[in-house]
Amino acid sequence: MSTTSFFEVLWFLSDFPMTNAYLLLIMLITHFSMNTGESQIRPLDGVKVLDLTRVLAGPFATMILGDLGAEVIKVERPGSGDDTRAWGPPFVGEESAYFLSVNRNKKSIAVNLKDPKGTKLVTELAKVCDVLVENYLPGKLNEMGLGYEELSKVAPQLIYCSITGYGQTGPESHKPGYDSIASAVSGLMHITGPEDGDPVRPGVAMTDLATGLYTQGAVMAALLQRQKTGRGLHIDCNLLSSQVACLTHIAANYLNAGIEARRWGTAHGSIVPYQGFKTKDGYLVVAAGNDQQFMKVCKVLNMNDLAESPKYKSNKLRVQHRKELLQILSERFMQETTGEWLRRFEGTGVPCGSINNIQQVFANPQVAHNGLILEMDHPTSGRIAVPGPAVRYSSFESSNPMPPPVIGQHTVQVLRDTLGYSDDAINQLLASRTVTQNKVQRRLID
Repeated sequence: MSTTSFFEVLWFLSDFPMTNAYLLLIMLITHFSMNTGESQIRPLDGVKVLDLTRVLAGPFATMILGDLGAEVIKVERPGSGDDTRAWGPPFVGEESAYFLSVNRNKKSIAVNLKDPKGTKLVTELAKVCDVLVENYLPGKLNEMGLGYEELSKVAPQLIYCSITGYGQTGPESHKPGYDSIASAVSGLMHITGPEDGDPVRPGVAMTDLATGLYTQGAVMAALLQRQKTGRGLHIDCNLLSSQVACLTHIAANYLNAGIEARRWGTAHGSIVPYQGFKTKDGYLVVAAGNDQQFMKVCKVLNMNDLAESPKYKSNKLRVQHRKELLQILSERFMQETTGEWLRRFEGTGVPCGSINNIQQVFANPQVAHNGLILEMDHPTSGRIAVPGPAVRYSSFESSNPMPPPVIGQHTVQVLRDTLGYSDDAINQLLASRTVTQNKVQRRLID
């Protein structure tokens, strides 16, 4: 809205009664402010995050913070960088697809933390950053002088978030943590897999990803806490705690009723039918969460007699007669294709969906509509695509993301712009190999 049209509307409002004019004016100002660029202010604009993490849980968390506007400075080992840069194939150019998937919206600086000048540099960055996220073994950064106790003295504003396998203290805190180990120890692997088969690792690293989500939420909470207290704090996130907390009703079943969990394949231990069924050409998941939905399932299947049977009148009864009922339903679902069943269930209110392969996932129009295919131009890999942010906001968009960096892509830029180092000081650090700079990107920066 132009300034002229704004005042024209004010003149128009002068003819209204005072109360109505006031309400209309508020609506006008709201509309005007939403169209002046203010709507693109992101919640973490101006927040600096020092990222000392690698692999998945930490990088996933800091990527989300970057999506929300934070400036994320990723500290990597010179030469090799984040472990996942080597986790392939597949590789896209020189970068692994794994690394590309969780490292957008970050600047990479390559620093030798075994060099005292390197740890001094990280300490200086901590002084000007709001958040530090790390996933070293407990005590490892303390040995370098980069632990919470040390940094909080020189950077009292710093929110220091540690991600480990088991926590900062306790009988197993010294152990390294990987997703598959935590998935096993936490019980997730025990409850995942075919009903009569062996335990199965989930298809993606859900324990790492859950920890990343907990970490992102904890950092946001800590930023709010700092607004109240004026000081930073230490956050303890770990894979074991994240996954045990995510056991939810499975844990409650045991803690309150002494019921040990078991594997159910695609099925649900407390709801029937609530699982995948084989069709003529694929698989379909149907979830009848209440008795009315079960009646609708029977109607779609042209099996109204099942809905009227005394054995299946309630979910409790259906659970008791699970095997018999599922055998009947399975035989019926095999008689039609997945597409035909989806067509018949459309509009019934019964939750259902096909079990898609990954190609089918990204051909799904709703996936595209939700912005879950995010494309970027990478400096060495060319045009890349990764999964986009899961959450959408009415007042801003996570648009124009920075592509994942190459190792040391932003070393000189961060030293110069963030820490104010002179060219001579930067060149001395480069000459001593305390830091390294990607040569291709150095030309772009200079």
